[in-house]
Amino acid sequence: MTYSISDLEQLSGIHSHTIRIWEQRYNALCPMRTEGNTRLYDDKQLRKLLNIVSLNKSGLKISKICKLSDEALETLLDQQLTYTSPDEEAEYYISQLINKGIAFDELSFNHLIDEGIDKLGLSCCYRKIIYPLLVRLGLMWRKDDICPAHEHFLSNIIRQKIFTHINNLPPASCSARKWLLFLPEDEDHDIGLLFANYMLRMYNHQVVFLGSKVPLDAIERVFNSLNVDEVLLFMVKSRSAIVSQKYIDQLSEICSPAQIHLAGNSQVIGKLMNIDHINWFKTLDEFEATIHYPILHERNF
Repeated sequence: MTYSISDLEQLSGIHSHTIRIWEQRYNALCPMRTEGNTRLYDDKQLRKLLNIVSLNKSGLKISKICKLSDEALETLLDQQLTYTSPDEEAEYYISQLINKGIAFDELSFNHLIDEGIDKLGLSCCYRKIIYPLLVRLGLMWRKDDICPAHEHFLSNIIRQKIFTHINNLPPASCSARKWLLFLPEDEDHDIGLLFANYMLRMYNHQVVFLGSKVPLDAIERVFNSLNVDEVLLFMVKSRSAIVSQKYIDQLSEICSPAQIHLAGNSQVIGKLMNIDHINWFKTLDEFEATIHYPILHERNF
């Protein structure tokens, strides 16, 4: 694949202007050029930039980093994580997870994400590493600047990690409140919903997890057959205000009298009318504060 300099900016978190300076002063990258003199970068150049960013965030001078061979860069990266601060450590993991994901390096990607979870716990790792990683990649996916294979590769490994931690949690008590979790039938990015599933179970809630692309008539059948207390869905995909409003109005009728909770795209949700009966989670902190029970604490597995 090839990437523009704006693509590199989104994936690395480094401004295009800074990337150009690094090229001119330190020969950090060697882009190809189109007939119109537009910079283009391949996967190798992107991975090199991500390695440079990781080392630069740890405090090393860019002038010294750019003098290193690719082999020396890799060796230094292996050594450097021990000496980074917490914020730098998170950026290191994000950059390197993108790096390994672009290369389809499953072994290294697994090792990095397992290491992050072991150090921070799944909840903190999701907040500091996994969610920012998904946001950064999401910018590229929406522009179709990263091929679908990259998306599926990264997402499936992350799903596996969350499912593993869900399976290691004890079952909720029968008296716990029951939550119904799903995505609308035109939504398929379910990692946020999966993490909500984990958090709810961690705080001793019962969860009925339906996953992505669930039609409203299926929601109605499930709701009518179960004693559901709470309903949680994510609306992330951009859609017209009319379509969104119609969906929420129908869902409100189906799921009455349960409490409906909504999270996702603020530009979509913010346009909805007559939703005083719906609880809108704008942040993870709001979600955790709502579901928190002090009797169960997160453990590292």
